[in-house]
Amino acid sequence: MSGVTISPPRDDVEPVKHETVDRIVTGSATVLPFVALGVAVWQSWGSMLSVLDVVLFVVFYVATALGVTVGYHRHLTHRSFKTKRWVRVTLSVCGSGAVEGPVISWVADHRKHHAFSDQEGDPHSPHVGHGGGWRGTLAGLVHAHMGWLFVHDQRGKRSRYAPDLLADPALRFVDRTFLLWVILGFALPFALGFALGGTLAAGLSGLLWGGAVRMAVLHHVTFSINSLCHTFGRRRFATSDESRNLAWLALPSMGEAWHNNHHAFPTSAAHGLRVWEVDPSALLIRALEATGLAWDVQRISRERQEQRYGS
Repeated sequence: MSGVTISPPRDDVEPVKHETVDRIVTGSATVLPFVALGVAVWQSWGSMLSVLDVVLFVVFYVATALGVTVGYHRHLTHRSFKTKRWVRVTLSVCGSGAVEGPVISWVADHRKHHAFSDQEGDPHSPHVGHGGGWRGTLAGLVHAHMGWLFVHDQRGKRSRYAPDLLADPALRFVDRTFLLWVILGFALPFALGFALGGTLAAGLSGLLWGGAVRMAVLHHVTFSINSLCHTFGRRRFATSDESRNLAWLALPSMGEAWHNNHHAFPTSAAHGLRVWEVDPSALLIRALEATGLAWDVQRISRERQEQRYGS
């Protein structure tokens, strides 16, 4: 063993017990939705797409997307508002149905992203360690979009980046039973398709559109925040990273694509800071506040915004 240097484990990186299994699961969750998307395209081309399929896709897309954006992200990661426990658990369950990872791991990774945004230590920066030129840019985009899911050398350590969530028994339960909520996210559209359509074929079609296709589209919208919104778009505010706003991605991302706004003011409950900046997640938080289910909602004054204007 002489001459061999063993690097000590990083105290901010979550160890992975079964790395190969994790990669197989991640690969399956990445590839299988593409297969389903191909089936969906064939189904649409053959005029077999029904109104029920579209409704199930929209309902489950919006529910799981808001679970991630309002629950995982704005509430649990950045504490942009306070809410009741049952609301927090409901949002976390909906976010789990998006199949983007258990809630506590997701929050730990995202908090680490903000701690090291576009620097060494960022789990999914497109700008670190990929070289220059168009090849480096392309490699960085691939890594930030999906590649980082298959490596584990920068994943946020849960005990360091999410100790508050680990201390919450209800969230630990949602995190521990992640697979249950994933299965439920597929079982419900099948059951609704079968119940409302009246046939097994309608149930399977509901499973396809409300489950697999919904997951595929939402995954790549979410992944685009990490990749596209750190490479392309406008920078209204001066930040230390490469975060950018992409207006065309705002609606499908439920407002997350106002990403430069978010990095300038991470605790803001609204990422769309102008009237015309579409932000469905902020509308949900406003609705929760109006009904007494959210309070201490963090807002950024125009004066604070003007202090951060940049090129």
